[in-house]
Amino acid sequence: MPSVVFLDTNSTQAGDLDLSPLVEAAQGQLTLWPHTRIEQLRDHIGTATIVISNKVPLDAPLIHSLQGSLRLICVAATGTNNIDLIAAQHCHIPVTNVRDYGSQSVAEHVFSLIFALSRSLPAYQQELNQGAWQRSEQFCLLNHPIRELAGSTLLIIGGGTLGQATARLGQALGMKILFAERPHQPTRAGKIALEDGLKQADVVSIHCPLTPETHHLMNAERLRLMQPHALLINTARGAIVDEVALLEALTQGWIGGAGIDVLPQEPPIHGNPLLEARLPNLIVTPHIAWASRSARQRLIEQLAQIIQTFITTSEVLNRVI
Repeated sequence: MPSVVFLDTNSTQAGDLDLSPLVEAAQGQLTLWPHTRIEQLRDHIGTATIVISNKVPLDAPLIHSLQGSLRLICVAATGTNNIDLIAAQHCHIPVTNVRDYGSQSVAEHVFSLIFALSRSLPAYQQELNQGAWQRSEQFCLLNHPIRELAGSTLLIIGGGTLGQATARLGQALGMKILFAERPHQPTRAGKIALEDGLKQADVVSIHCPLTPETHHLMNAERLRLMQPHALLINTARGAIVDEVALLEALTQGWIGGAGIDVLPQEPPIHGNPLLEARLPNLIVTPHIAWASRSARQRLIEQLAQIIQTFITTSEVLNRVI
């Protein structure tokens, strides 16, 4: 009987999800570990035939050591950078991921950040906490810019499902949508060169994967191309943005504000300059753009479908390698 182990259940749920589809797919042979540290991997996996990991890394030595028992690796996310895919392929262990489960959640979070920043809500909240409204000589405060989104330009970096979902919400608000071409590539129809787009955009939203080519894609040089009122939103991967350059851009007025849901190290156990800045034009959220309850339930259901199909038919859905 196949056995299934989920190495880091608490990365996807906090007791608020229906896990019965996963239990049924595993035919009752399901072990749920809230967390798994590196030194616990071998014990937690044991002789499982199917392993689910959200963010726990499975490296080459571990995968090779499991070659005799492990038949399937399921990543409970879209990105698979926590799995040594070369080792899995060498050992003939299929790797799957889950897809398009959180697009709406991410897009809505993007616009939560855009709305808050475009209307200077953090800055106004800070002023209220300091008693500025209470001391005002008129009924309202007008100390920070308040901008409407209709008619403004949204540049999207990354044209996949997340970028497309964000574009649809932007269009519904009357924004002009631009999609950036990949750096150092000829500009295709329907795209704009990244540097040209940065100069035009009122809002820039990042939705591309982290690769060697996109590491620090938004560096000081590109941040300087943005308009002084423009907003930068990153719900993709932290290292796509040079955080030191971003901090300078925010404090020196190169850009108007930033909404950041991701950092290079998560959790940021060693701190991060963006967390320490406490700027009124910066919002940092703890990698929750994807995490609506509906999105997380869809993730569980998609995992269940992958596992049930594999157990009953040996077919591998959503195969990465």
